[in-house]
Amino acid sequence: MTDPDDDPIREADEPAGGKKPKIKRKDFDRELGRVQHELVVLQEYIKVKGLKVVVIFEGRDAAGKGGVIKRITERTSPRSWRIAALAAPTERERSQWYFQRYVAHLPAAGEVVLFDRSWYNRAGVERVMGFCTEEEYQEFMRSCPEFERMLVRSGIILVKYWFSVSDEEQEKRFQARLDDPMRRWKLSPMDLAARERWVDYSRAKDVMFAHTDIKQAPWWVVDADDKRRARLNCITHLLSMIPYEDVIPPPLELPPRQSDQGYVRPPMTDQTFVPEVF
Repeated sequence: MTDPDDDPIREADEPAGGKKPKIKRKDFDRELGRVQHELVVLQEYIKVKGLKVVVIFEGRDAAGKGGVIKRITERTSPRSWRIAALAAPTERERSQWYFQRYVAHLPAAGEVVLFDRSWYNRAGVERVMGFCTEEEYQEFMRSCPEFERMLVRSGIILVKYWFSVSDEEQEKRFQARLDDPMRRWKLSPMDLAARERWVDYSRAKDVMFAHTDIKQAPWWVVDADDKRRARLNCITHLLSMIPYEDVIPPPLELPPRQSDQGYVRPPMTDQTFVPEVF
């Protein structure tokens, strides 16, 4: 079964360059089901223990961040596992302390927040595209490590992932999106501008790592050229970052339905139904 919102994942037994063969769909689905089950177990543990977890996903455009986030949230509760994917800041938000609008999305006890891009926009796209001043950029580099240390001291578990994709693989994924109307919305003029400035983004990432790869919250790099492996490796690693145990309560018993007690259902003709097209 293919995913309509995914770029194609090509099957191959012997890929070029001596790389590992692609994981077959049936093997991927089996392993994905296993780690998704563990995510549900972890979810209950986080709820019972009142943990607060923040997971940051950064990386190149088309590196596969969204695909991993989708697999993480497929089986977990949207009430406790939230995605924060912020749009461009408003005029009012631009006048605030830089981290302010991100703080509003931080988790309470028993919650996990997945940042699909984060405050690191300032170290990446804002830096390269000139959306911030030199002074704002330098202040971010000074304050970001202290901000993250403060989050960790407050009890938040902070995990940061950088999705690394090769120039050649990004080119293939961009072309697939251009050729498919169902995926074309994934490409923006900003993505294409970033493609043109590949080396500038590489330099910005290197400087960002040098300043923010701290002991309290290190960067974990995900090799994302193989999407299936990237998804399984990332989820498996996330599970390893939080020691947990199975505290899922025993299954509930379904109670008997209340007797009708003389209740009479209104005629079906009084209701407006969706047309049965299929």
